[in-house]
Amino acid sequence: MAARPHYGDGMSTGTGRPAAPGLVTVTSAHSADETISRLEAAVREQGLTIFARIDHRANAWGVGLDQPPAYVLIFGAPKGGTPVMLAAPLIALDLPLRALVWADAAGAVWVSYHDPAALAETYGVPAELAGNLRGIVTLVEAAGRP
Repeated sequence: MAARPHYGDGMSTGTGRPAAPGLVTVTSAHSADETISRLEAAVREQGLTIFARIDHRANAWGVGLDQPPAYVLIFGAPKGGTPVMLAAPLIALDLPLRALVWADAAGAVWVSYHDPAALAETYGVPAELAGNLRGIVTLVEAAGRP
Protein backbone atom coordinates (compact mmCIF):
# COMPACT_ATOMS: atom_id res chain seq x y z
CA MET A 1 0.00 0.00 0.00
CA ALA A 2 1.12 3.53 -0.59
CA ALA A 3 2.18 5.26 2.59
CA ARG A 4 -0.08 8.24 1.81
CA PRO A 5 -3.40 7.50 0.13
CA HIS A 6 -4.67 10.02 -2.38
CA TYR A 7 -7.88 11.72 -1.34
CA GLY A 8 -9.73 12.61 -4.50
CA ASP A 9 -10.46 16.23 -5.27
CA GLY A 10 -12.29 15.75 -8.57
CA MET A 11 -9.14 16.40 -10.58
CA SER A 12 -6.74 14.02 -12.28
CA THR A 13 -3.87 13.01 -10.04
CA GLY A 14 -1.38 13.27 -12.90
CA THR A 15 -0.81 9.51 -12.67
CA GLY A 16 -3.73 8.59 -14.87
CA ARG A 17 -5.83 7.48 -11.93
CA PRO A 18 -9.13 9.29 -11.60
CA ALA A 19 -9.96 11.14 -8.43
CA ALA A 20 -13.26 12.27 -7.02
CA PRO A 21 -14.36 14.08 -3.89
CA GLY A 22 -14.75 11.78 -0.91
CA LEU A 23 -12.83 8.86 -2.42
CA VAL A 24 -9.63 7.29 -1.22
CA THR A 25 -7.44 5.47 -3.77
CA VAL A 26 -4.40 3.47 -2.69
CA THR A 27 -2.00 1.25 -4.58
CA SER A 28 -1.80 -2.50 -4.19
CA ALA A 29 1.39 -4.55 -4.26
CA HIS A 30 -0.50 -7.42 -5.92
CA SER A 31 -2.39 -8.20 -9.10
CA ALA A 32 -6.06 -7.27 -9.20
CA ASP A 33 -7.05 -10.94 -8.83
CA GLU A 34 -4.77 -11.41 -5.81
CA THR A 35 -5.90 -8.12 -4.25
CA ILE A 36 -9.61 -8.97 -4.48
CA SER A 37 -8.92 -12.43 -3.05
CA ARG A 38 -6.95 -10.93 -0.18
CA LEU A 39 -9.69 -8.37 0.45
CA GLU A 40 -12.35 -11.09 0.55
CA ALA A 41 -10.23 -13.10 3.00
CA ALA A 42 -9.71 -10.05 5.25
CA VAL A 43 -13.46 -9.33 5.23
CA ARG A 44 -14.29 -12.92 6.17
CA GLU A 45 -11.61 -12.93 8.89
CA GLN A 46 -13.43 -10.02 10.52
CA GLY A 47 -16.70 -11.98 10.46
CA LEU A 48 -18.30 -9.60 7.97
CA THR A 49 -20.75 -10.62 5.27
CA ILE A 50 -19.86 -10.42 1.59
CA PHE A 51 -23.08 -9.38 -0.10
CA ALA A 52 -21.74 -9.30 -3.67
CA ARG A 53 -18.64 -9.43 -5.81
CA ILE A 54 -19.06 -7.75 -9.17
CA ASP A 55 -16.55 -8.56 -11.91
CA HIS A 56 -16.87 -5.71 -14.39
CA ARG A 57 -14.27 -7.18 -16.75
CA ALA A 58 -16.15 -10.48 -17.01
CA ASN A 59 -19.36 -8.57 -17.66
CA ALA A 60 -17.62 -6.60 -20.42
CA TRP A 61 -16.30 -9.80 -21.97
CA GLY A 62 -19.87 -11.14 -21.95
CA VAL A 63 -20.87 -8.46 -24.44
CA GLY A 64 -17.72 -8.65 -26.55
CA LEU A 65 -15.86 -5.75 -24.93
CA ASP A 66 -12.62 -5.62 -22.99
CA GLN A 67 -11.42 -3.57 -20.05
CA PRO A 68 -8.72 -3.94 -17.42
CA PRO A 69 -9.67 -5.92 -14.31
CA ALA A 70 -12.22 -4.18 -12.08
CA TYR A 71 -13.97 -5.79 -9.13
CA VAL A 72 -16.43 -4.27 -6.67
CA LEU A 73 -16.74 -6.03 -3.33
CA ILE A 74 -19.83 -5.14 -1.29
CA PHE A 75 -19.60 -6.13 2.36
CA GLY A 76 -20.58 -5.25 5.88
CA ALA A 77 -22.37 -6.33 9.02
CA PRO A 78 -25.99 -5.58 9.87
CA LYS A 79 -24.96 -5.28 13.54
CA GLY A 80 -22.76 -2.28 12.68
CA GLY A 81 -24.63 -0.85 9.71
CA THR A 82 -28.18 -0.94 11.03
CA PRO A 83 -27.58 1.55 13.89
CA VAL A 84 -25.89 3.89 11.39
CA MET A 85 -28.88 3.67 9.02
CA LEU A 86 -31.34 4.21 11.87
CA ALA A 87 -29.49 7.40 12.84
CA ALA A 88 -28.96 8.60 9.25
CA PRO A 89 -31.39 6.78 6.90
CA LEU A 90 -30.02 8.18 3.62
CA ILE A 91 -26.64 6.51 4.20
CA ALA A 92 -28.39 3.32 3.07
CA LEU A 93 -27.56 4.58 -0.43
CA ASP A 94 -23.88 3.88 0.37
CA LEU A 95 -24.20 0.88 2.69
CA PRO A 96 -23.13 -1.86 2.76
CA LEU A 97 -19.57 -0.65 2.34
CA ARG A 98 -17.83 -1.31 -0.96
CA ALA A 99 -14.36 -1.28 -2.40
CA LEU A 100 -13.28 -1.17 -6.03
CA VAL A 101 -10.15 -3.14 -6.97
CA TRP A 102 -9.00 -2.09 -10.41
CA ALA A 103 -6.07 -1.98 -12.78
CA ASP A 104 -5.25 1.03 -14.88
CA ALA A 105 -4.16 0.91 -18.53
CA ALA A 106 -0.51 0.66 -17.46
CA GLY A 107 -1.26 -2.37 -15.26
CA ALA A 108 -0.95 -0.65 -11.86
CA VAL A 109 -3.47 -2.00 -9.35
CA TRP A 110 -5.50 0.31 -7.10
CA VAL A 111 -8.15 0.01 -4.43
CA SER A 112 -10.71 2.81 -4.13
CA TYR A 113 -13.40 3.34 -1.51
CA HIS A 114 -15.52 6.06 0.01
CA ASP A 115 -13.69 7.90 2.78
CA PRO A 116 -15.51 6.90 5.99
CA ALA A 117 -15.16 10.42 7.43
CA ALA A 118 -16.67 11.91 4.28
CA LEU A 119 -19.57 9.43 4.41
CA ALA A 120 -20.21 10.31 8.05
CA GLU A 121 -20.13 14.02 7.27
CA THR A 122 -22.26 13.76 4.12
CA TYR A 123 -25.03 11.86 5.86
CA GLY A 124 -24.75 13.43 9.31
CA VAL A 125 -23.79 10.21 11.09
CA PRO A 126 -23.46 10.88 14.83
CA ALA A 127 -19.86 10.78 16.06
CA GLU A 128 -20.55 7.80 18.33
CA LEU A 129 -21.55 5.72 15.26
CA ALA A 130 -19.02 7.01 12.71
CA GLY A 131 -16.50 4.40 13.88
CA ASN A 132 -18.77 1.70 12.43
CA LEU A 133 -17.66 2.88 8.98
CA ARG A 134 -13.89 2.98 9.57
CA GLY A 135 -13.13 -0.74 9.33
CA ILE A 136 -12.80 -0.50 5.55
CA VAL A 137 -9.47 1.31 5.92
CA THR A 138 -7.80 -1.59 7.75
CA LEU A 139 -9.31 -4.17 5.39
CA VAL A 140 -8.03 -2.38 2.28
CA GLU A 141 -4.58 -1.96 3.82
CA ALA A 142 -4.43 -5.69 4.59
CA ALA A 143 -5.42 -6.57 1.03
CA GLY A 144 -2.78 -4.45 -0.70
CA ARG A 145 0.29 -4.68 1.47
CA PRO A 146 3.20 -6.82 0.30
